Amino acid sequence: MSFLSQLLDVIIGGLIAGLSTFVIGFVVADQQLAVTVSVILASMYYFSRNPWGTNREQAAAINDQIDALYERILP
Repeated sequence: MSFLSQLLDVIIGGLIAGLSTFVIGFVVADQQLAVTVSVILASMYYFSRNPWGTNREQAAAINDQIDALYERILP
């Protein structure tokens, strides 16, 4: 995996964390809980890129699609 792919993963993880903090913050009064849940969600994406509720074959196929998209986007 190239540096740009890893950077894009970090950016997407940051977007997941930021957006989920914003959304969860409206529902929950405790902002620390919103941040904690958001960081967990972003970490789940960054460290595994394994979609929830799928088996290993489906997860590998989805990760291959993400990698193919990265190859088209990144130089």
